[in-house]
Amino acid sequence: MSEVDEVRGSALPLETVADLDPLMDRIGDARCVLLGEASHGTHEYYAWRAALTRRLIAERGFSFVAVEGDWPDCWRVNDSVTLAEGAPADPKTVLDGYRRWPTWMWANQETANFCRWLRARNTGRPYGRRAGFYGLDVYSLWESLRAVIAYLSEHRPEHVERALAAYRCFEPYGEDPQSYAWSSELAPGGCSDEVLAMLAGMRRPEADPADPAPAKALNAWQNAEVTAGAEQYYRALIGGGARSWNVRDVHMADTLDRLLDFHDGTARAVVWAHNTHVGDARATDMAARGMVNLGQLVRERHGRDRVVVVGFAGGHGEVIAASRWGAPMETMIVPRGRRGTLEDLLEETELPGALYVFADRPDASWLTSTRGHRAIGVLYDPARDRHNYVPTRLADRYDALCWFRRTSTLEPLHLEAARRDELATLPSGV
Repeated sequence: MSEVDEVRGSALPLETVADLDPLMDRIGDARCVLLGEASHGTHEYYAWRAALTRRLIAERGFSFVAVEGDWPDCWRVNDSVTLAEGAPADPKTVLDGYRRWPTWMWANQETANFCRWLRARNTGRPYGRRAGFYGLDVYSLWESLRAVIAYLSEHRPEHVERALAAYRCFEPYGEDPQSYAWSSELAPGGCSDEVLAMLAGMRRPEADPADPAPAKALNAWQNAEVTAGAEQYYRALIGGGARSWNVRDVHMADTLDRLLDFHDGTARAVVWAHNTHVGDARATDMAARGMVNLGQLVRERHGRDRVVVVGFAGGHGEVIAASRWGAPMETMIVPRGRRGTLEDLLEETELPGALYVFADRPDASWLTSTRGHRAIGVLYDPARDRHNYVPTRLADRYDALCWFRRTSTLEPLHLEAARRDELATLPSGV
């Protein structure tokens, strides 16, 4: 039997939501389900990821969705989907307000459709049993710092001065992370002492029982953690290498654990992030470069038997991306996968789409051999597609894979806004 025949014979249909049943069986009682994407601009990844998540929440009682997005922006979405007092009634309105580049990652119709469904499901449920929508990422230094100051001023005034000291330290850089990052080369300590002092006053194992709104305490605490993580991230970025990547993914893993602890001991989480974050780094060349990632850390912390990682892959078609950091979004042509890559092998099956659950045939040669696996970030150049492949041992990186031979673009909610002075996660922007 040829390898193409073996892959074709392992394929399960992926045409309707009911076709996800074998994957639901594989997920079983897992505590964390990590759902990837091979680009930040492909309709099929977002739509099927949302479809699976709806089933996990409705049928298995998953507690929340945590995404590769900024905490403050996603918190506003969370307020809407959980029907918080004073929050907009339509989550699409909140998503349409996203202005930090690249907005299309979350300000798209696919995400809006899911969040509208989530709000409708939460309606009428007790507040503590409403499924939330949170951001895991680390970029929002200044916005998070301002949110901490506002919260402390109202609820914990004894710690306001520490937060103001951190704000005054950052103030000379005019909300420009690049300026701060370069200055930290000259003064390696940067503002870390001020941030850590503020954080020491915020950290505690659980929300204050006297606080009438524990969610507000969580929001403030996490914004303080984001400030600390962002300060480390921007300093590390200037030095290059693996450190900035690791700071970011460790922060995302820590945030996920914080959310699980906040909800309760039986909480279950769905994570949405790029394959490069959710697929175990140890099954790629990332490990040789000293990099860890979210998928690896979640497996290590919670046990591989309690974690299911689902990768996504696509063949030829179109994608939303940008040619350089901060540039307007474009519709770009994605070519057929390069010869010898995973995408090339899957294209050879001629299947329009397929679900692969690796536990069915874990020793298959195509799952245990190393092949390039395409990864498109917010930056992409079709003429340089050969640089967008991550050497991967598929069965070690994921537990299942969703394949789409032909891909189409996301539906952005609005045209891209101008760049707001955030540094790129070079070179891939994922």
